[in-house]
Amino acid sequence: MAQWSLHRSFRKKEKGVFQFAPIARQMGFEGVEYVSMLYLKEIKKIGFNAVIDSLNTMSGLNGIKNVLIMVDEEGDLASPNEAERNQAVENHKKWVDAGQRLGCHSIRVNLRGSSVAKEWKEASVKGLSRLAEYAADRNINIIVENHGGFSSNAAMLVEVIHEVHLPNVGVLPDFGNFCMEKNKDKTCMEGKDYNRYKGVGEMMPVALGVSAKSYDFDSNGNETKINYYRMLQIIKNSGYTSYIGVEYEGDRLSEEAGTLATKSLLLKAAETLK
Repeated sequence: MAQWSLHRSFRKKEKGVFQFAPIARQMGFEGVEYVSMLYLKEIKKIGFNAVIDSLNTMSGLNGIKNVLIMVDEEGDLASPNEAERNQAVENHKKWVDAGQRLGCHSIRVNLRGSSVAKEWKEASVKGLSRLAEYAADRNINIIVENHGGFSSNAAMLVEVIHEVHLPNVGVLPDFGNFCMEKNKDKTCMEGKDYNRYKGVGEMMPVALGVSAKSYDFDSNGNETKINYYRMLQIIKNSGYTSYIGVEYEGDRLSEEAGTLATKSLLLKAAETLK
């Protein structure tokens, strides 16, 4: 279960962030994906190490596997400015250490960077390589999500992964994040929407995780924008056998209902795979 599925509840303090593991267990999940920025206030209040120790305790008490940490707001690993990029690497290192302490297999990072393709690619390779070298000694993978800009161009992102050429560097395909540039109203600009099925297919050979994004469901329980049956067949055909994260991002259903609807659809679609 991706913590982002309940981000509104956590941000409004309707649910405590340290209750994520028991909530996930109660909802029938076996593993969790943490979101780093949901803990910034707690880190400021009690300290980074105390936060990580608390998460470890709660997951252990509830029999929950800590799968990965989604890291945001720690600087741009793809910045064309070397000083900024190196600082971002330093900022991410504490989350690599946290992942090791929690028993996660990966931390998820972003590659925002430049709007100039060549510049973005070169900086992405440099930033990823430096962070991955640090993470390798801690048995942590660095995985990049398609999350806007050139990172949502699956072919380009995969080129970066191949150029880094390190075993602990991969991607986290997200079913929904294939818009490379948005309008002011947050709709995708014409010609900037990468085909999601093509993108997931291109990313799966270097995927070290999968994020099943959902927005809404029809009367039959199917996602209204994304064909989950087609997505899961692509994933199975790739040979991937690890966790799939559930990440509900809609607003019609409650966060809990949308999360459970996503989980149910994944299980239903899995039964139809060839």
